[in-house]
Amino acid sequence: MGLFELILLSGGLAMDAFAVSICKGLAAGRVTPKEYFLCGIWFGSFQAVMPLTGFLIGERFEKYISMIAPWVAFGLLSLIGFNMIREALSPEEELSPGFDIKTMFMMAVATSIDALAVGITFVAVPVKVLEAGNLANVILAVSVIGVITFIISAAGVGIGSAFGDRYKSGSEIMGGTILIFIGFRSLITYLDRSQTLADSETIFGMLIPLIGTLLGSAVIYAKKQRFPDDIRMILAGCASGIMFSIAVWGMIEPAIDGLGRVDVNGIIPVTICFSLGVLIQILFDRIVPHTHIYSDITEGPESRLAPDVKVMLTEVIHHIPEGIALGAIYAAHFMKTEWISSSVAVVLAMAIAFQNIPEAIYVSFPIREQGTGEGKAFFMGVVSGVPIPILGAVTVVIVVLFPGSLPYIMAVAGGALIYTTIEEIPHIASHKDNDKGTMAFVAGFAIVMFLIFLRL
Repeated sequence: MGLFELILLSGGLAMDAFAVSICKGLAAGRVTPKEYFLCGIWFGSFQAVMPLTGFLIGERFEKYISMIAPWVAFGLLSLIGFNMIREALSPEEELSPGFDIKTMFMMAVATSIDALAVGITFVAVPVKVLEAGNLANVILAVSVIGVITFIISAAGVGIGSAFGDRYKSGSEIMGGTILIFIGFRSLITYLDRSQTLADSETIFGMLIPLIGTLLGSAVIYAKKQRFPDDIRMILAGCASGIMFSIAVWGMIEPAIDGLGRVDVNGIIPVTICFSLGVLIQILFDRIVPHTHIYSDITEGPESRLAPDVKVMLTEVIHHIPEGIALGAIYAAHFMKTEWISSSVAVVLAMAIAFQNIPEAIYVSFPIREQGTGEGKAFFMGVVSGVPIPILGAVTVVIVVLFPGSLPYIMAVAGGALIYTTIEEIPHIASHKDNDKGTMAFVAGFAIVMFLIFLRL
């Protein structure tokens, strides 16, 4: 391993520390030069010590380190993330010091423990930068890793602080959510025997829609008054058009094409699976208490759940088929399925992210209007989008392990998406002047259709 490869390795190892540093800056708000330095020292030191320890331990304990590291990272990051969210939702509680030893130690361990395995690889793949012994080269390597992590971590704190100083509670919730997903990614990658989720494109694709949800929920910090009816109708129309187009061209049409290659009557199983997807969504509507806020319609069994929770559950139900659809298309992308274009995965992920913005707004704004604090309203908007990456990851693994299930799962997702979309259209039609919402629906449908079939 030469110097160039070592620098690339150092940058890759520092990415988790960079993400966590951003979260730390989000939570802390205003930070001092001393705190920049402290964060860099904590992450940089541990990122250097861990691979050195791995090298000294050698290959004997590689199996045990590989088994334990993902669980430790998941446990520590989840604990810190949930604690950040809890503190943000409890304004009466004294917030813990931003850079206290206990918290920084757990974060540093969680983000660097995987580097133990990297140190072990230095035994099999020696570092060759200096004209010296193996140990001297390893010491140089871990020093480079530590310095690069120090710089990247200090920069991450600054980036997070710039945003977190203005939007304290929402920033803590966002930071906690990111930490939990970093831990979840580490664990699910280890448990995924198909190795699908080790692919960075797949993991990133799963998180793209959540970015849209975060942005939509964060709008409550920038806008204090509710959107005019015309704007809400246009946003709802565009989101519905996008989802309808995804269902037709991204799910149902490819499912027919895929089954048609092995069965002339492929439309029959697609129709059956389509109907099953509709029935599944109807079942969710019947068993989950939820409220369509702007039409003031509550469905499901009677429940003592708070009104804001019922509002959130409406979007949770809607996001279930989106997660399945995203997972199916990324599994097809990973397997390089011939009857699905390689660009469709990114198009669908971006389309879902875009339509998640107004959907998150429809959760956070009504909840805030009911008297809930901004932090909790933001949090519930974010939670409404969590089913997408989780179900997406699960679907990816299932499809890769059972490739023949892909067209059937796509047809089920298509039916469920059609049902949830049609369910929202009457809210547009109920307005006297609904031309704007209708045109927004058509535009959303056409744009996604064009992007899906655009051959680049």
